[in-house]
Amino acid sequence: MFCHLRPLRRFCLEQIRPHGLHYSRALSGAEAVHALRPFYFAVHPDFFGQHPREREVNENSLKRLSVYLENLQKPGFRSLKPTQLTFYVRETAQPSSDAQEPSGSSGFRAVRFTLHTRDLLSTVLYILNSCSLSVEHIQSLDTNVHSQPLREAKRTPDRPIKWDKSYYSFTGFKDPDEDLVQVSRKETTLTSWLHINGKIAVKKLKNSLPLRKELERLKEELCNLLQLSDIRWQRSWGIAHRCSQLHSLGRLAQQSLETLQRAKGCTLIFTDRSGVSAVGHVMLGTMDVHHDWTKLFERLPSYFDLQRKLMLLEDQISGLLGGIRVVYIEELQPVLTLEEYFSVLDAFHRRLLHSRASFHPQSLRGLQMTLNSDRYAPSLHELGHFNIPTLCDPANLQWFFLTKAQQARENLKRKEQLKVAEEELIHTSTEQLALEKLYKEPSISTRQMVACCDRLTLHPRPALRGMHLCVSHFYSVLQDGDLCIPWDWKDGDAVK
Repeated sequence: MFCHLRPLRRFCLEQIRPHGLHYSRALSGAEAVHALRPFYFAVHPDFFGQHPREREVNENSLKRLSVYLENLQKPGFRSLKPTQLTFYVRETAQPSSDAQEPSGSSGFRAVRFTLHTRDLLSTVLYILNSCSLSVEHIQSLDTNVHSQPLREAKRTPDRPIKWDKSYYSFTGFKDPDEDLVQVSRKETTLTSWLHINGKIAVKKLKNSLPLRKELERLKEELCNLLQLSDIRWQRSWGIAHRCSQLHSLGRLAQQSLETLQRAKGCTLIFTDRSGVSAVGHVMLGTMDVHHDWTKLFERLPSYFDLQRKLMLLEDQISGLLGGIRVVYIEELQPVLTLEEYFSVLDAFHRRLLHSRASFHPQSLRGLQMTLNSDRYAPSLHELGHFNIPTLCDPANLQWFFLTKAQQARENLKRKEQLKVAEEELIHTSTEQLALEKLYKEPSISTRQMVACCDRLTLHPRPALRGMHLCVSHFYSVLQDGDLCIPWDWKDGDAVK
C-alpha cells in the first residue's frame, strides 16, 4: 500500500546520515574515543580549575555523553531519547565563524547541542561540528570514510531536517522533537524523578555491591601494605574501573614493594597524569604503565625535598606579607604539580623581594591567600581567602589587604560556622533518610549542601532508603546505582 514511500524513506536515511559519508562498517568504541580526542582536549575539566561552575558543567555533560555513547554500542538498542548537552569549549585555535557564543576574555565559549543520532560515527561528527572542531583526522581511522566527503561535511553545516508529521506516521521513525516537547511541558521534581528512576538505581546498586566490597578490601589492603594515608580518585570512575586500578597497583607492589613503600604516609590519587600534586599527594596517571609508576616512586625522596623547600618558600612569603598564610585549595584552583606550584611561588617571592612594599609584622595573621597565574586583579573570595595574581604589583597589595581584612575575617568565620552546620546536617540526613551514604560533588559549596540537606529532612522519602545519594547540579543515576540530585531540587506537582 505504501510502496511509493520506500524511495522517500531511502532518501531520508541518506539525508539523516552526515552529508556525503559512506562507510562499510560501524565505528568501534575505541575509534570513537580516538576521534573525539580534540573534543576531550577542548573541554577537559582540568583546564577549568579557575572556573568551578564551567568545570562542573563539563564534568556532568561528559558523564551524560559517556552514557549516551555506551548505549549506542549496546546490541539491539532502541531509539535513544534526545540528550541535551552543554560544554564550555576552550579556544585552542581560532574559532570558526559559526561559534555559538563568544568567549570574550574568558578563553572559552559555551556550546549547546542535542544528540539524537543512531550510530557512533554520526555522533562523533555531530559533536565535532557542533563545537567547530576539525573532522579531517577521522579519515585516518579504518572506517573507509572518504576524504572528499569529510571536507564536504566540514563545509556543510549539520542542520537537522524538519519533516512533516505525516512522514513519521508513515515510516515509523520517531519524531526527535516529540520528546523535547514532552520534556518542556513539565518540570522535573524530586518526587517524580525518584518514582521513575528509583527502581533502576536499586537494581544497579544491588549489582554493584560485590564490587563495592571488593573495592574496600583492596583499598584497605594496599593502604596497610604501603602504609598510605588514603587512596582517592580525581574522577568519577565506576567501581569496576577503580578495582582494576587497585589490582594493577597491587601487582606492581608484589614486584617492587620496597620502592612503593617510599610513599609511606602519603595520599595516593589516581588521576590523568603521574607526579606529585601541589599539596604533596602522589598522583598515578591511569594511562601510564607500571614502568612510569615505578620511576615516580623512585623519585619520591627528591619530591619530598622539593616539598620542604616549597613550605619554606610559603613561610618566607607569609613573613613578607604581614603573616598572611599562603594556601592551595584543590577544589578551586587548577591542578598543579609540585614543580609547577613551586615555580609560581618562586616567581611571586622574587617580585616581593624586589618591591618596596612594607607590611607590619603579623598584621594579617589568621588570613589566607591563594596565588593564581591566570588572574590580573586581586579579589576576596566568599570563603574568606584572597585570590592574588602572581603578576600583581606588591606595592598595591598593602592597601587592598587592609581595606578587605575585616570582611575576610568575617567570611572565614562564616565559612567555619557553615562547615559545622554542614557536617551536622549530613549526619542527620543520613540517619533520618536511612541512606547508606550521603556526599557531594566538589563543585557544590557548603552553603548549597546545607540548603539541600535542610530541605531533605523535612519529609520522609522511602525511595532513598539504603541508597548512595550524591548532591550535584543535575539528576542522574550513575552506573553503580548512586543517585545524583541537584542541590536546588524542586518538589510538589510538576508544572504543566
